[in-house]
Amino acid sequence: MKKLLSALVLLFLVQFSFAQELPFQEEVNKRAKEIDDAGWKKGSVVFTGSSSVRMWKNLQEQFPNVAIINSAFGGSTADQLLMHLDRTVLRFEPSKVFIYEGDNDINAGQEISTIMGNLDELVTQIHTKYPNTTVNLIAAKPSPSRWDKKVSYVALNDLIRQYATTHENVHIVNVWDIMLDDTGKPRADIFIEDNLHMNEKGYELWKEIFTPFLK
Repeated sequence: MKKLLSALVLLFLVQFSFAQELPFQEEVNKRAKEIDDAGWKKGSVVFTGSSSVRMWKNLQEQFPNVAIINSAFGGSTADQLLMHLDRTVLRFEPSKVFIYEGDNDINAGQEISTIMGNLDELVTQIHTKYPNTTVNLIAAKPSPSRWDKKVSYVALNDLIRQYATTHENVHIVNVWDIMLDDTGKPRADIFIEDNLHMNEKGYELWKEIFTPFLK
C-alpha cells in the first residue's frame, strides 16, 4: 500500500511539474514564432533581455547593415533569461549578443551578487557553446521612476564593468552617462509617460552608444 501511495505521489509531482509553465513562457514562444515567421540566419546579432530592448522598435532600421534578432521579453530578469536562453539566444548561433538585464532585478529586490552570478552564468553558457561569440552586457539605465535605487544601479554597473575587463569577449555598453542631464539626474525628455521606458529620442541616444559595438 505504501509503495502504491508513493508511486501515486511521484506521478502527481511529475505531472504537476510538467503542467507548470516557466515565467514568460507564453511571451517567449510568441516572440520566437514571430522571429521564425520573419526568417533569420545563423550568425546574426542577438539583442535580448527585458523591455528596454523589447521596445526598441526601430532597432533594425537604425542598423540596416547588420542582421539583428530582437528576442527580448518585457519584465524579465537575468535568472528568467537563463531559463529561456536556448530559445532566445543559443539556437541562433549568434556572432554577437547584447543582454539588458539587471534593471528589473534590482527593482525586484535581488542582491547585486545574485544578479552578477546570473549574468556570469549567461556569459558562461553562451561561451561554452560559442567561444568566439562576443557578449555585450548593457549597463542598467537611469530612469526617473527608479531613481531612488540609484546607488544599487551604480554599484551593479561598476561590477559589470569590472567583469567585462576580466573576461575575454565580454564588453559593457555604458548607456548610463548619456542619459543624465547637466544636474546628474535622468533626462526628462527621453522617457514616455511611465518615466521608465524610453521614447524615440531615448533610443536615438542608445544608437549613438551602440554604433561602435556594431561596426
